[in-house]
Amino acid sequence: MSEQTITVTLTNQPKQKPESSKLEFGKIFTDHMFMMDYSVEQGWHNAQILPYQPIALDPASVIFHYGQTVFEGLKAYLTNEGKVLLFRPDKNMERLNKSNDRLCIPEIDEAFALTALNQLINIDKDWIPSGEGTSLYIRPFIISTQPYLGVAASTSYKFMIILSPVGSYYKEGVKPVKIFVENEFVRAVAGGTGSAKTAGNYAASLKAQQIAAEKGYSQVLWLDGVEKKYIEEVGAMNVFFKINGEIVTPLLTGSILEGVTRRSIIELLKHWNMPVTERKITVEEIFKAHKNGELEEAFGTGTAAVISPIGELFWNENVIVLNNGETGELSKKLYDTITNIQNGKEEDPFGWTVEV
Repeated sequence: MSEQTITVTLTNQPKQKPESSKLEFGKIFTDHMFMMDYSVEQGWHNAQILPYQPIALDPASVIFHYGQTVFEGLKAYLTNEGKVLLFRPDKNMERLNKSNDRLCIPEIDEAFALTALNQLINIDKDWIPSGEGTSLYIRPFIISTQPYLGVAASTSYKFMIILSPVGSYYKEGVKPVKIFVENEFVRAVAGGTGSAKTAGNYAASLKAQQIAAEKGYSQVLWLDGVEKKYIEEVGAMNVFFKINGEIVTPLLTGSILEGVTRRSIIELLKHWNMPVTERKITVEEIFKAHKNGELEEAFGTGTAAVISPIGELFWNENVIVLNNGETGELSKKLYDTITNIQNGKEEDPFGWTVEV
């Protein structure tokens, strides 16, 4: 597939670009998109960049009825020198194929996907905002398109990439969030689809998220689906705790998404010679550590926020406040370092950034 060419059709009706200060997440999209098709007979084919537009699908398409789909999320950053940088894009394409395997979707050529992404970004480069904390959000995704009302893997697919300029996640600086520990609903179990980035995982989280919001909490902390005592993820983020000088994060047991930012944080902490451990952690341990004065910080990690400090936890009618509800020293240092590397403001000793 990597020998394929990409047909390019440019728009003759370019959209007006928004002001950086008025950007919201995921509401505005650039002038162009990438799309290619899959069939059993031809494999992946018909690669093209074309004007951003609606797509026509048969009402019986598998995606609508059985949810066979996967997606990714990454960002492009504009440096002060005008360079465009991607942050570990190879890891996103690698993870997309892991999700593909779990959802019985044909593997994509990762190198070709990155080539297509680079070409698309170059065409819509002027859409990358330059304001502090802004970026171009990138959403690669695959949907099943065979018209068939039967529970089986589709025989046809579309792979698409769309781009969206986004504002700073923290409009007024990094602020800790309040987290609701979910006891009733579960997100995933080992052997399920929790380690894949697929739409159903997120649809299943909406009810708990709604209940948490009604109680004044911005995110849900998920526990394991079997014993409901081991910590898994915060909303769409991985989670870390600093306990008595040691940074701990839940072990990947098959029900947790392997975050690219999570991996980067672990590698950065080890680079700083800080003790970091991946293991199973109970919510009871966290509350006990707080009671003993040992819980120093907690934070979520993900593409959207990079680092999201946790200021409060609610569990079983008990509330604990972390670090006086303020951003911790380690959280801030990690946020500053990762974002500076992403934006080309700080040396990248790991080779994480890739210039488009």
